[in-house]
Amino acid sequence: MTVSTAVTAVLLGGTFAGVLSVTGAPAPTAHAADPKPAATALRAAHPKPAAPKTPPPARVAGSRAEPVRSAKEPTSVVQVVAHPDDDLFFMNPDISQSIRSGHPLTSVYLTAGESDGVNARPHEAAGADADKADYAEARQNGIRAAYAEMATGSRTSPWERVAIPTAGGATAEMDTLRAQPQVRLVWLQIREAGSTTGDRPHSLNGLWNGRITALESQRSSGTPVGADFTYTKDQVVATIAGLLDRFRPTFVRMQDPSPGKDPASGKLRDHQDHLYGARFTQAALARYADVPGHPHVGVQNYLGYPTSVLPHTLDPETAGAKLKTLKTYAWLDGVNDCGTPAGCGDLKVAARPAGRGWTQTIRYARGTSTSWVQRGPDGELHAFSVLDGQLAAWRKPATGAAWHGPTLLPGGGLDSGITSVTLPDGRIAVFGTRTVLAGGPAGYHREVVTTAQGAPGGAFGPWTSLGTPERDDAGGTSDISAPAVTVAADGRATVVLRDSGHRLTAREQGPDGGWGPWRTLGGADVYGDPVSAADGAGRGYVFASTPSTVLTWAQRRPGGPFTGPAPTGLPPTTLALSASAAPDGDGVRLWFRKPASGDLRSADFSGTGPISPITELPGAGVAGFGPVSGGDGLLAVRSRTGFLATAPHGRAGARPVWRLERFLFSGAPDAGTDGVAAIGLDGRLHWTPAGR
Repeated sequence: MTVSTAVTAVLLGGTFAGVLSVTGAPAPTAHAADPKPAATALRAAHPKPAAPKTPPPARVAGSRAEPVRSAKEPTSVVQVVAHPDDDLFFMNPDISQSIRSGHPLTSVYLTAGESDGVNARPHEAAGADADKADYAEARQNGIRAAYAEMATGSRTSPWERVAIPTAGGATAEMDTLRAQPQVRLVWLQIREAGSTTGDRPHSLNGLWNGRITALESQRSSGTPVGADFTYTKDQVVATIAGLLDRFRPTFVRMQDPSPGKDPASGKLRDHQDHLYGARFTQAALARYADVPGHPHVGVQNYLGYPTSVLPHTLDPETAGAKLKTLKTYAWLDGVNDCGTPAGCGDLKVAARPAGRGWTQTIRYARGTSTSWVQRGPDGELHAFSVLDGQLAAWRKPATGAAWHGPTLLPGGGLDSGITSVTLPDGRIAVFGTRTVLAGGPAGYHREVVTTAQGAPGGAFGPWTSLGTPERDDAGGTSDISAPAVTVAADGRATVVLRDSGHRLTAREQGPDGGWGPWRTLGGADVYGDPVSAADGAGRGYVFASTPSTVLTWAQRRPGGPFTGPAPTGLPPTTLALSASAAPDGDGVRLWFRKPASGDLRSADFSGTGPISPITELPGAGVAGFGPVSGGDGLLAVRSRTGFLATAPHGRAGARPVWRLERFLFSGAPDAGTDGVAAIGLDGRLHWTPAGR
C-alpha cells in the first residue's frame, strides 16, 4: 500500500499551528537478507532461527529517503536489559515503534529479577509469602502480556516457550509470540543483586569486578530450563555474544554503562545491575564485532534512574500509551488470565506503574549530535556514524547523486555520538569517545579520541587519544558526555565535554598542534551532551542544559578563550540541543524542545545572551522527542511515530509541510540546504534530497 503522511503547519502571529492528515496505513519495510552464512563456532552452536516473512518495501508518496549501503541485511533489533521492566520503563516508546515496524525484535533479560521473592504491593507485603521462583515467573508473565498487547492488542496472545543452549554452556528460555513470531523474549535467569547500591558480591557487579568467580542462576517457576547452572564472567560475555550471533541484529539497545555517582553520597545514580549488565553487553559487542560475516551493528544507550530528576520528554499521548503498557505489566486489574499460580504481573510495580516519572520520558545517554555530516565547499558530502564500534564513513561526490559507503576505519571501542568539523584547510576531523575494556575491571574507562584526514578529501589518520578529565572509573563511572568541538580560523580546536561532576571541561589545541591539559569551564547541574557552533565572525559558542535552563559559554573574539557560564534566561528544555550559525550571520541559532510536549523552539544568540525572543513551533501532530536539526531552509526531527519528519522553514509566507519518511532511525538527523541525512536502524545512511 502506498502511504502518504503530511502535516501542514501555518504561521499565525509568529507561532506555528498545524493539523495532521494521514492517508493509508503504516506497513513494515524490509531489505533482503545477506545470503552468505558465517561459519563460526558461535553460529554452529546456535543456528539462526527462521526469519519471519515480511512484505516488500513500502514507499511513501512524496518521499525520496534512499538507504545507502551495499550489504542487504534486514532490520533487526536486539535489546539487552538487566531486569524485566527495564525495557518498558526506559526504552519505550522505541520498543512499540519497533514492534509496529514488523521487523524482528528480541529482548534479552540478563537476570531473573527475583528481588526478595514477594509479589505484592508494598502495603500488602508484610503478609505475603516470599518465593523467588514464583516472583520471577510473575514478572515474566507481565512482560509477555505487555509485549503481546503492544504487538496484537491482546495481552493473552499465546507464546511458544522453549529452552535453548547458550554459548556460555548453560540453557536459556526463549519465548516466541505465535501471532507475530518476529517478537521474541530471551530469559538468561541469572541471579540479580537484590539491592540498588548495597554491597552484594553475588551479583553481576561482583562477577565483573572479580569478587566471585561464578554467579548462580535463579530459574523461574514453569520455565522450560530444566537445571540450575552457574556462569563465570567470560561465560556471561560469551552467552550474550552468542545471542547476538543467533539473532544478527543491525541495532542494539542497551542500558547506560556509566551513569555516574551522586557527589554527596558517593552512591551510584543507577541500579548496579543496570550498570554492570551494560558493561557485560559492551564486552559481548566487542567480541561479536570479530565474528565474520555479521551485519553492521549500531548501538544506543538509555539512561535509567537518573531520568527522575530531568524534564519529561514525551508528549501526553505517547506518555499515556507507555503508562498503559506498564499497567499491563504490573497486573493492575488483578484478572488471572495467564494460567499460572505465580501471578500475571509485577505487583510491586502496581503501586506506582509510572515509576518515578519514567513513563513520561525516554532519554538517550549519548548520540544526540547533529554534527556528523560535513559539506565541502565544492558540494561534496561526508557522513559519519559508529557501526561495530568503528567509525563508519560515507561519501557523496559533488558531481554524483549516489552516496558511497560505509567504509569502516580501523580501531574499535567507539561509543555512539560522533562529532565532525571541517578545518580551515578543508580537511575533516572527527571526535568521539572510546570505551577501553582492556586491563580488567580497574582498566575500564572512557577517553576522548580524534582522527583527521591527512589532506582534503584524503584518508583519515590513526586515532589520537586526548584522555579524560576523570580521575578514575571508580570516582564517577567514567560518566563523560560526547564531545562538542569548535575550531578557530588558524585551525586550533577546542574540545568541550561534561564530566561526572556535571560541569563542563575543555582541552585546547596549541599553535604547534599539541594539546593542553583538561581545564574546568564551570557550570553546575549540567546534563546531556553540550553543543557548539560558530557565528559568521568565527566566534565560538557552547551551550549545555541543566534541568531548569540552558547555560552558555562564548568567545569574545575569534579563537579567544571561552568565558562563562552565563545564564541564558531560557526555560527548561528536554536537554537535547543543537546549534548552528544564525541565517543572517549575526550570532548563532539554538534549537531545543519544550518539555512534555514535543514542541520545537529556537532562539538566536550573540555574545552571551539571546538577541531574539523564543520562536515557537508546536508539535502540530508530529510531536516526538530528541534534538532538532535546523539547516538552512530545512528542519528534521524525530516524530511521535519514530519516523524522520522533515519540513521547509524560514521562507517568508511559506506554509511548511511536514513529511514523514517511513523508516526508524537512530541518533539525530542532519539537515542542510541539500537534504536530510539519518542513520536507520538497518545501519544504512538514508538520504532525502532537498525539494523532494
